[in-house]
Order: sequence, then structure tokens, then C-alpha cells
Amino acid sequence: MTTPEPSTGRELQEEIEQTREHLGQTVEALAAKADVKARAQAKAAEVKVKAQDRAADVKSRAAGISGNVRQSQMVQRRWPLVAVVAGAILIASSIVVRRRQQR
Repeated sequence: MTTPEPSTGRELQEEIEQTREHLGQTVEALAAKADVKARAQAKAAEVKVKAQDRAADVKSRAAGISGNVRQSQMVQRRWPLVAVVAGAILIASSIVVRRRQQR
């Protein structure tokens, strides 16, 4: 793409300034791409944030599951107690019935 030739010194000066600005932007972009250390640090920070988010998600899920497990364990622990109480009631009632029959 060709540009028309500048006719005055002022136009020439403006074109030079635009070219310098464009060249400066291009150099900055190339320098940013060439800065491997900065890019690696940025990527590491991004991965760290994602890992922290996942860890928080897993932690909340685990807390929910552990709550369900605890509740289920409490129900399981109650059954032996219920069986012992029921057995005691049966024994006590059989003792009462035998004593009444002996009278």
C-alpha cells in the first residue's frame, strides 16, 4: 500500500511522527511477546487462581458429603441402642408376667 507523497514539510513531519508511533507500538508488542519470564509469571498466577477456586469447590463438596456421612453414622449408631432398650423392655416385661403367674 502506497501513500501519497507529502507535499509540505509539515505533512512530512506528521507522517514521520505517525510512523514513529506505529513503530513504537510494534516494538512494545514484540518486547511483550519476547518477555518469556513475565508471560510465565502471568500464566502461573492464572493457574494458581484456578487451582484455588477448584480447591474451594472441592472443600465445600467434601464438607457437604461429610455432613451426610455423619448423619448416616448417627442413625447407624442409634440402632444398637434401640435394640438394647427393646431387649431390656422384653426381659422386664417377661419377668413381670412370670411373677404375676406365680402368684
